[in-house]
Amino acid sequence: MADEKNIKTINPATEEILKTYEWMSDAEMDQAIEECHNAYLKWRLVTPKDRAKIISKIGEKLTAHKEEFAQLMTSEMGKLVEQGKQEMELCAAICEYTAKNGPEALQDEERELPEGGKGLITYSPLGVIYGIQPWNFPCYQAIRYSIANLMAGNGVLLKHAENVTGSALLLEKIYREAGVPENLFKVLLITHDQSDQVIENDLVRGVTLTGSAKAGKTIAKKAGEKLKKTVLELGSNDAYIVLEDADVPKAVETCVNGRVYNNGETCVAAKRFIVTDKVYEEFKKAFVDQMKNVKYGDPTKEDSDIGPMARKDLRDTVHKQVQESVKKGAKILCGGELPDEKGYFYPATVLENLEPGQPAYDDEIFGPVASLIRAKNAEDALRIANSSRFGLGGAIFSKDEQKAKDLAKHYFDTGMVFINSFGLAKPNMPFGGVKDSGYGREHGGFGLHEFVNTKAVMFA
Repeated sequence: MADEKNIKTINPATEEILKTYEWMSDAEMDQAIEECHNAYLKWRLVTPKDRAKIISKIGEKLTAHKEEFAQLMTSEMGKLVEQGKQEMELCAAICEYTAKNGPEALQDEERELPEGGKGLITYSPLGVIYGIQPWNFPCYQAIRYSIANLMAGNGVLLKHAENVTGSALLLEKIYREAGVPENLFKVLLITHDQSDQVIENDLVRGVTLTGSAKAGKTIAKKAGEKLKKTVLELGSNDAYIVLEDADVPKAVETCVNGRVYNNGETCVAAKRFIVTDKVYEEFKKAFVDQMKNVKYGDPTKEDSDIGPMARKDLRDTVHKQVQESVKKGAKILCGGELPDEKGYFYPATVLENLEPGQPAYDDEIFGPVASLIRAKNAEDALRIANSSRFGLGGAIFSKDEQKAKDLAKHYFDTGMVFINSFGLAKPNMPFGGVKDSGYGREHGGFGLHEFVNTKAVMFA
């Protein structure tokens, strides 16, 4: 929560204020940008091999702070403590992968020129890269872009979501403990208006955002007006397709986990469940039964399956989307009611009778709400899946792995596809989407080349 004077972080399970932070002044913000740029001027000359040593050290420090960081994330945005620990393990793995593979990915390449002579391709860092990140994975969202850019030789600025300000500052502290040079990674406690000034600043050479499609269009326009490259990882309403030859019990279990993981507040998460006609009723019964058993509660307790939503306004938006879908013909199979108790909790909810024009069909619902859609067959299921304006991730459930692979490769219009599974980020696989889910890729070495100058040097 933010006002004109300060930022307040609030525990979404108790609605109690955790801490208050002051906004930066414009002068402090400009100074931070300049200091980051000056730190970059030295960092760019550090060899990739030596940068990798510090990246590796960051991973070690993240592991050392795992318990503290997980508890803080739970307090600030409500994820289960155990899932916070899993997030920290993923972040450490990203550091390990980048440290091991980064130097080779950034190596110069020599080529013979057609008319004689030789050429050199080198990956020169661009400068200061500005990241605008959301609250749902407070450590990972910042790690995802910052580790790649530090490895590439860039300076990094972070504007994190206000409700996870403590997490942003803890990450900055961890980076310094790991040996990241002073000012090379800077957290900016700034407003949206100030953020626009950061984008316009000549010392900032690239902008990356994780957020909604609406925010992506705004940021891309502002950066584009200054001819600055962007990488956008935006929302989605990922389709999980269950074919008639699927292992239905396994599909149900996986789909429930994929929908409620991280309290349902994940970009690349199971959201629409498109089930072919022959197994629809079987899937629906088992799926609803399991969703009814998903228990919300105190995210610090082991018997809670999901915690609260991160903010009251986010919960209100989800409930409004459910109500609007019902008004337009959707049917609630379970959940769908606001709990009358303290905390921003929302029950696991299943909707069916979904059609275009309903929020649960067309839009992203960023909470534990599942949309059940019946399809005639595999072709119809993919048609429904691809009719979305989004395209981040998706899944196919089938016992015929080769068929599922062919459908994923040739027909599924998304950046990521999971076969008989649900998934989050993997350090060695590209992460990103198409259509209104954005552009650009992170992880798997691909993020290392997003904000570098691929420079050609030619010799006679």
